[in-house]
Amino acid sequence: MKKILIVCGNGLGSSFIVEMNVKKIIKELGKEAEVSHTDLSSAKSEPADIYIGSNEIIASLDDGKRTVFGLNNLLDNAKIREILSENL
Repeated sequence: MKKILIVCGNGLGSSFIVEMNVKKIIKELGKEAEVSHTDLSSAKSEPADIYIGSNEIIASLDDGKRTVFGLNNLLDNAKIREILSENL
């Protein structure tokens, strides 16, 4: 099962909202994945198959080894659905 990590600056409000949306979309797609949220500092040492966050935050995780996806709008469920459809 793939692990998806939702990342924001403090690991509180915005990442939690995106986590809930990701879980809903995964269910709608009939897929399975482990989904959690965290702050940027913790994300740097936490392994995951997919990292999702705002463009500004996620750029700090893009080391060429991680699979990262930046969002212009954290509430863009169409973009989240596209990411998940292509990567789960």
